[in-house]
Amino acid sequence: MAKNEIAEKKEASLVLIASFEDDAVAGGFENMNQEDFALPFLRLLTNTSPEVGEVDGAMPGMIYNTVTGQLYDGKKGITVIPCAYIRQYIEWAPRGSGSGAPIAIYPATSDILSRTHREPGDNKDYLDNGNYIENTANHYVMVIGDNGIPEPALITMKSTQLKKSRKWNSMMQSAKMIGKNGAYTPPMFSQLYRLCTQAESNDKGKWFGWEVERIGPIEDADMYLAAKSFAQSINSGDVKVKHANEESIKESSEHEHF
Repeated sequence: MAKNEIAEKKEASLVLIASFEDDAVAGGFENMNQEDFALPFLRLLTNTSPEVGEVDGAMPGMIYNTVTGQLYDGKKGITVIPCAYIRQYIEWAPRGSGSGAPIAIYPATSDILSRTHREPGDNKDYLDNGNYIENTANHYVMVIGDNGIPEPALITMKSTQLKKSRKWNSMMQSAKMIGKNGAYTPPMFSQLYRLCTQAESNDKGKWFGWEVERIGPIEDADMYLAAKSFAQSINSGDVKVKHANEESIKESSEHEHF
């Protein structure tokens, strides 16, 4: 290809990219709102995760984005900005039954656990109707990709990981900075954290859990504004979450026939 043809092709490409930016405001998304988007879950993969064996390259201990399908090395971890925290009690149908969607979701102030009981050898909190309740900590975050662009996601912690959630909350609350009036606690969405995975075990088995490490304050203004905007959307109720039960998903996928 001649030099002038290469130059013309490069110039045309730059014009096209400029058009992308000019048309970004009216880009075909005008009729979409939060109901039309799926908030990705960052799922910590274990031996029983449905993605292991079904998603190419998925292995226990990895972190999986349920929307993009991206896999992250659990040992290397991911960098996130925590934006909001909401704890809920989620009611699920027994394993192997139901659609995999929650039966009901109760706020942290609910007394629903007072209406539950434990079965021998089982740590689940059961209602008299056979459904069970999971105490679920929802951490809304912005994930910082290799390109430095923050993307929204949700990390849910329950069961053995509730202790990790409380530790993370304490870390965020104890972070201090010095301002014009002395020491203060900065907003959670002003700080960067590293989330890795580690092997854990007890007398009932082995699994992978989260490990949280504080990196420090954000140094990029655009990144901070993006995290702040996401936090405001969550607190205003604009962000909708569609929880799914991993056990039910795995159960239904094992019975699918094509």
